[in-house]
Order: sequence, then C-alpha cells, then structure tokens
Amino acid sequence: MNLPLASNDSASLWTTRNSRTRITGTWRTRAPEYRSTAAPCLAACPVNGTIARWIGEVRAGNLRRAWELLVENNPFPAIAGRICHHPCESACNRQQHDESVSICALERHVGDAALAAGWVYPKPATERRKRIAIVGGGPAGLSAAYQLRRRGLQVTLFESRPELGGLLRYGIPDYRLDKRVLDGEVRRIVDLGVEVRRGAMIESAAALAELRAQFDAVFLATGATRSRPLPGLDYGQPWVVDGADFLAAANAGEAIAPGARVVVIGGGSAAMDVARTARRLGREVSVLALEAEGALPAQRIEVDEAVEEDVRFVCGAMLQRVEPNGTGLVLHCVRVAFEPGATRGEFKVTPIEGSAFTRAADLVVPSIGQGTDLERWRGLLDAAGPVIGVDAGFRTSAEGVFAGGDVASLQRFFTEAVGMGKKAAIEIAAYVSGETVPNLEVGATVPFEQINTSYYPRAPRREAPIRGVDERLGSFAEVQGRLDDAAAQAESQRCFSCGTCTQCDNCYFYCPDAAIERTETGYTVRYDHCKGCGLCVEECPTGAVMMRNEERL
Repeated sequence: MNLPLASNDSASLWTTRNSRTRITGTWRTRAPEYRSTAAPCLAACPVNGTIARWIGEVRAGNLRRAWELLVENNPFPAIAGRICHHPCESACNRQQHDESVSICALERHVGDAALAAGWVYPKPATERRKRIAIVGGGPAGLSAAYQLRRRGLQVTLFESRPELGGLLRYGIPDYRLDKRVLDGEVRRIVDLGVEVRRGAMIESAAALAELRAQFDAVFLATGATRSRPLPGLDYGQPWVVDGADFLAAANAGEAIAPGARVVVIGGGSAAMDVARTARRLGREVSVLALEAEGALPAQRIEVDEAVEEDVRFVCGAMLQRVEPNGTGLVLHCVRVAFEPGATRGEFKVTPIEGSAFTRAADLVVPSIGQGTDLERWRGLLDAAGPVIGVDAGFRTSAEGVFAGGDVASLQRFFTEAVGMGKKAAIEIAAYVSGETVPNLEVGATVPFEQINTSYYPRAPRREAPIRGVDERLGSFAEVQGRLDDAAAQAESQRCFSCGTCTQCDNCYFYCPDAAIERTETGYTVRYDHCKGCGLCVEECPTGAVMMRNEERL
C-alpha cells in the first residue's frame, strides 16, 4: 500500500512517502495465523467426511466436485443421505445460532445427482500385486473393498448371500432405501475391479485360516448375524417370527406369517422398521419397549413417523409370557423401570410391583438386536466380550486377519461400519506394503464462539419433503424425498464453513496495517507490519484465522 504522507517530513515517524517502512510488528504481543481447523461436524462424522468443504462446492454450484470430495471417505452418499443417524448435525455449530444444517439432505442431493448423471470412479492409477480377501459384502466390507481398490490392491469379496449389500439389502425396508439406489452405489464399487464370489460361505475358523493362506491379508466383515433370543419366548411356535427374518422376507417379497394384530418387541431402529413394514402390510401394530418413550434407541424421526402411521407404543414395559387362546394370543406384561448401563447394550430392568397388564395379539415379532457369531471363529480369533477383539488398527489375534463393522464393534450404525471399513483398508494397505499408517486424528475443532455470526442472517432449515401418511401406507415407496436444486442451494448457504477459509477478503480489507496479502490459495501475513490488533480474526466469518501469543525477549 502506498499512502500520501503529510508535508511535514521532518517528523521522526514519517521518514519516507511509502507506508511499507512503517514497521509496526515490534508492537505485537499476539499474532494472527491461518489454520485449516476441523469443523465439529467432521469430528463427529464416523467416516471423517470433510463436510464443510463439500458443502462449499454445493454452494459454488459444483455438484461433481462435491461428490468427488464426499466419496473420498464414503462411497455411499446417496445411501447415507437416507439412513445415516447424522451425528454431524448434532455437532453442527449452526444450531447455536438457529438450527443445524441439513447435512444429510444435502448429502442425498449430491448422491442422487451422481447416480442420475452416471458418474463413476476412476480406475486406480497403479495396479499392485498384493491380494486382499474380504469376507462379507455389507457396508464395512464394501467400504474396505472400495478403499483398497482405489489404492490399486487386488480385492476378492466373499459374500454368503446371492446379492451384495448385507443389512442394506436384507434389513432396510424400501420405504427408507430404494434398492435401485443401493444397486447403483454398489455397482460403482464392483466396477473398480472387485472380484465378487456370491454364495461363498466361510463357515469356520479352519476355512478362514485356509483363506488367509491364499491371500496377503483378510478383512472379516460378516456383521452381526446371530439374533438375540428373547428369554421365555418359544421361537418354535408359528406365531413367533424373528425381526431380522421378518424384514428379510418382506424385502424379498415373500409371504409373512399371518396375523392381523402384531406386537413388535424392541425400541431400536430395526424394531421401527418391522413395525412400519407390518403397517404397510395392513396389520395393526403395537411396539413393546423396555425404555421410556423419550429414551427409545431408535432415531427420533423414525419414532415420530411410526406414530404418524398409527403404530402404537407401549413403553417402559416387558413381556413376561405368552398365552395362546382360542382367538389369538394373550401377552402378559409388566411395567418396568429401565436403567441404562455404562456401556452400549448394558441395562438394568426392575419390574414395578402391581403394574401387570395384558395385550391381545396374533403375531409376536421380537426385534431386540443382533449379536456376533463368536463360536464360528473359536480357536483362531480372540473375542472381546460380545464381539471379535481388534486393536486400534483393526488387527485380530490372527496374523494378517483384520476385522471391522458389526462383527467387531457395538456401534451398530451404517456409517460407523463404513468408517471402520475405510480405516481398516488404510491399515491393511500399510500392512501389506510395509508403509506407515497416516495419522487420521481430527484434533481440535472450531468452537461456535469463533464464528462471526454477523455475516449469517438467521434462516430456516430446509427439510426434505415427506409423503403424506395415506400415501405412505399404500406402498413401500420412499417416505422422504430429496431437496430440489433451489432448496439445496439455500441450505448450503447456511453452512458456516467452520475452520475453512472461503477467501472472502474480509481479513484483507479490514487490516489497518495492510499486513494481509493475497496468494493463489489464500492469504499470508506480513509480520513486520502486523501489530496484532486482531481485526482479521474478529471479521473472519468461518474461524479460519486465530491469534497466537508471542513471547519476546
């Protein structure tokens, strides 16, 4: 900056006619610096998705680039945009201003655009000879296959069922996930060059050990395949159908056990899927759950939509026994006090004296979760409680055998499995090549207080459209729709871009010392002129500039 100076050049401060000579940096006790700091949504995301970055591309109108950024970490954006439990939205800084950003709906918008346009993944730049076997074609296995093929490794995927997808295909109803979406996102992964062997059951520890001898490494991703039995319930009776079997039959279009009055036992997402599927089959449905109404483990939107669809809830209650009579079943139940334990899946239930009641039914569908089949791997893989034991690098007790997803974790969410598949793939790639595993730690995140909200007028959150109840119950069409282009653009504008420099020029224009200089990728500070006033930090709308203390001798 060249500024005209006063005519009194004899003043000691004004020695030249150029402000570059005013070295005010010696006044400074604090200094600004540009940092690419993680947004809270990134830290909360199970796949470590760079959410602020890809939403920025949506805002710029570049959906293709947004999709490319998304699939660096998650090859299922259209699926995640439909069924993810979106912890990113609970962490979003925007909720302290008005409402969190509709990240899930934006992700679906990008994922659907990619499917509609037929975008595909580029082939690996280099092919490597190392061979990896993946056992299980669900979210964790497919995620690992994708990340390994991107790195040029040779991948063979062993799936026991006729089609890939695992829980996504056989457990999630069509009204939540259209199987054409699943097919499209799975096909892209397979087309990268994944060899798929369907109907291939690795049935025992001996079979797994034999497989390991044929490959450089094995990733075990068989999921939680064993249904948890409900004590005291006779599963041999025709009026009992396990929840997983109920959903698998419904998804395949097979006949479901008869009975107009269905009682679903459980309060999680799988129980909601059973209940809402039964309603679409014309049944009268009640849900019996141990937890209180406000503490059900299912996502709140699933519970709310079930209530809208006339699913009736009996919360804080437990089934004691079932008594058949001439016209159906009598369920003997009792009210309970439910106390969650310190870790997921642990709880204490205390029956409340004098609270017994009965309920009529024709069909009982227990849906209290799935467990890991530990017996199948006995003698080869050590257990860690109810799951396969793995270390921080997803290594099991058997050399060269890794495990992830529901088989090795109690975090039973789709994106948790995808994230574990990604991280395990990175570990496996390093293992077979002898390379160092990169650091994936997120570190500190940008707090809300660091965002200059003056630049963000309050704006309503854009929600995806939802079908009316009558229309929902008439078919298995998806309940939730997608944001249109205008709504997606408006929603992307609400993102604070926490910790990401958007090159808005605020720091450049507000600096009183002309100490900020533009570069091709952002800005730099001329510290000989910066006196540490902090205006650049105050006026940064995203929290991408921070002040650090300086110590001077």
